[in-house]
Amino acid sequence: MQSKMLRFGEGFRVAFNVRKVQAAEMVLAPGDSEGGSDNRHRGADQWLYVVDGTGVAIVLTSDGKRRRIALKAGRLLVIEKGERHEIRNTGRTLLRTLNFYYPPAFDAQGDPVGPGRK
Repeated sequence: MQSKMLRFGEGFRVAFNVRKVQAAEMVLAPGDSEGGSDNRHRGADQWLYVVDGTGVAIVLTSDGKRRRIALKAGRLLVIEKGERHEIRNTGRTLLRTLNFYYPPAFDAQGDPVGPGRK
């Protein structure tokens, strides 16, 4: 068993890995974004759950469609492996998300690794 109290301070932090799944917290300040047209996880699905705040996810789906998904507390979004994506904070408060990657996509410092690397 593993347990950790999440802080949700600004930035991206890996919480821990269990077998083939990784949990991480991401916090974006108002106006900030993460990712872009070249951001993708080649071998990892990303499950993004919005804990607090508002924003938008821009995803180029595997069938070539560009989708904009409004983000607010309670939204669960799955970005499938290989889909290019960007997460933007469009609100006035911090955008806090809890992310799960299958398989793990980052090392403890937040750098891409393994089959999930960019």
